[in-house]
Amino acid sequence: MTLRTVSLRRRVTLSAIGVLGVVLIGVVLSVDALFEAQSKRDVDTALVKKSRVAQQLVEQRVRGMDLVHRLEGRGVEVLLVMPDGTVFGKAPNEEVANEVSKELIDGSRITVYAEAAVITAAQARLRRLLLVVGFGALAVTAVAMVWVVRRALAPLDTMTTLARSIARGDRGHRLNPSRADNELGRTAAAFDDMLDSLEGSEERTKRFVADAAHELRTPVAGVQAVAEALMQTATAEERERLNLLLVRESRRAGRLVDDLLALARIEAGLELHRERVDLLALAEAEVGRTRLLAPDFGIVAEGGSAFVSGDPQRLAQVLANLADNARQATGPSGQVRLSVSTAGSFALLVVSDDGPGVPPEDRERIFDRLVRLDEARDQRSGGSGLGLPIARGVVRAHGGELSCVAPADIGVGTWYHNGAPQGIASPDSSPSPSPRPSPGLGTGTGVGAEARTAGLTDGRVDSNAGVDAGAGASTSAGSVDRGAAFLVRIPLAE
Repeated sequence: MTLRTVSLRRRVTLSAIGVLGVVLIGVVLSVDALFEAQSKRDVDTALVKKSRVAQQLVEQRVRGMDLVHRLEGRGVEVLLVMPDGTVFGKAPNEEVANEVSKELIDGSRITVYAEAAVITAAQARLRRLLLVVGFGALAVTAVAMVWVVRRALAPLDTMTTLARSIARGDRGHRLNPSRADNELGRTAAAFDDMLDSLEGSEERTKRFVADAAHELRTPVAGVQAVAEALMQTATAEERERLNLLLVRESRRAGRLVDDLLALARIEAGLELHRERVDLLALAEAEVGRTRLLAPDFGIVAEGGSAFVSGDPQRLAQVLANLADNARQATGPSGQVRLSVSTAGSFALLVVSDDGPGVPPEDRERIFDRLVRLDEARDQRSGGSGLGLPIARGVVRAHGGELSCVAPADIGVGTWYHNGAPQGIASPDSSPSPSPRPSPGLGTGTGVGAEARTAGLTDGRVDSNAGVDAGAGASTSAGSVDRGAAFLVRIPLAE
């Protein structure tokens, strides 16, 4: 898109002068036409009056040239023809505007002429006057418009000055319009919103780079330390132990780099290989994968089939991130439930657990990159803190949304986002098929998964705190809610 950058002052001034010029031309032409028409009517009236006066003078026995002299004057010529053919006066040689002929009581005929030169001269004077006034009005308007437009466009100069100061690095300033219900107010408000977004993005980028450098420093330093120790170690047993440490630290750095690359691909536009995918089948496959990693862990998939158009590998990655997130949050004795249902034109997948939970104020922040709610940044699970941002990016690439919701709301209400259902189907929705738990696994608790302290975790309140996002809220059975839930909402396949 190329924006035409014609001077706004010149454009507005010339446009105003042009409009005024057109209006003045129209006024001049209208006044001239009206003046000409009115002048002709006035001449006709004057000639009729002259003929009546001639009749009255004849009744008073005024005859011949005496009658002609009394009627002539001010552009009026008179021609009198007596009954015996005698002619007094003369017809004008120039063009006449109008003439009136009338037979008098003595048998004579009188013709009264109005010279066109009289009307033409008056009309010419009027036109000159209108032109002088019109050009004067245009000149005054041009001078006034230069000043008025400069004052009117002063806020744009303020915006320009602010933009240049921000480009020089002077951050934090805003226009703060007093009113946002007019053109300049809306422009200034949009300008401030843009600055907020850009500065926020810049700040997030700086924080992300700093966090990424911090995250990479630990495994790189570990690799360096182990490599230096290997050079100084002679025993085979010690070398074997250091080799294992070296592999672990290198894998940890590799996972972080892979996650960073995955986020970069998502932000650049993720390429999806779409096909018809059953979310319930993916959930059951994730249950099997988790059971292989942790045979004693309680995890269950339930609900009915919900088909979406998506990339099965990417969606499986989302489920893996959320399930691992829940597993790390709850510990080996935790319970996790993967619930699949539909609501309207959307497929819904809820990953819930009985872990410590997430405070309501952090349920959106946990989707920021490298965010952990555990300030100690526990790294025991080897996580990068990017699992949730990646999962949300993949879901949004499918036209859906991933959010952390209150555990107490699961199965109770319906969430709406931009007018579309964003939660578990309400009682009015069509019922889903009965749950299909995986063999040999626990039933789970039905409460939400949350952000994690480490590994693929993206933030989790310390379980020792004993305070949950839903603490204090009673369920229908009267117990206290625990855990949190991640809600995946994707449009159903056509």
